Amino acid sequence: MKNLIIVLVLTLSVLSCKNETKKDVTNQHKNHIKTSDKKETPKKKVLSPHTSVMEMIGDAHIHIDYSSPGVRGRIIFGGLVGYDNVWQAGAHNATWIETDKDLIINDEILPKGKYGFFIIPSKKDWIIMINKNWNQHGKDDYDEKDDVIRFKVKPTISDQITEHLEYKVTKVSESEGTISLAWEKVTINFPFKIKNKI
Repeated sequence: MKNLIIVLVLTLSVLSCKNETKKDVTNQHKNHIKTSDKKETPKKKVLSPHTSVMEMIGDAHIHIDYSSPGVRGRIIFGGLVGYDNVWQAGAHNATWIETDKDLIINDEILPKGKYGFFIIPSKKDWIIMINKNWNQHGKDDYDEKDDVIRFKVKPTISDQITEHLEYKVTKVSESEGTISLAWEKVTINFPFKIKNKI
C-alpha cells in the first residue's frame, strides 16, 4: 500500500511539473507573438530626395544629377538661397551635369565630361557656372578659377509655385536642346547645341 501511495505521489508530481512547464512555454509563446506584432517605426520622409534627369539629343547623352529640395512655405530666392551668393543649384552635394559629346553653350565649347553646376541668383540676371569640380559637398570647394563656362540668364517669374526643384533637358532637334530649372516661382533655361552636329 505504501508503494502504491508513493507511486501516485510521484506521478502527480511529474504531471504537475509538466503542466507548469507547458504554461510557461505557452506564456512565453504569447509574449513572443506580442513582441513580433510591434509596429515598425515609420521611416522619416526625405525632404530633399536625390534624383536625376537624362535625355538623348541626337547621339549625345545629357545627364543632370541633383537633390530636390521643397519650398515648404519658405521664401526661397532672396531668402533661403541668398541673392548674389554662389548656390550649388540643389541640396546637399553640388548638382552635376555630364555629357558624352562636346556641347556649345553661350558660344563656348563645353568638352564632354562631368561638371559641377552652380548658380548665382540675383534680382535681375542670374549667373550660371559650369565648373570642373563636380564632386563636392554644397559649394564648400567651389572656386571660380575652375569654371569652364560662365554666363548670364534672365529668370522667368510665375504666379504658380513649383514645390520641388526640377531640372529638365528638352530636345529641340537632333542637334539642339535646352536645359531648364524650376523652383518656387522661378524658371531659368538656356539652349545648347551638339558640337559635332553643326
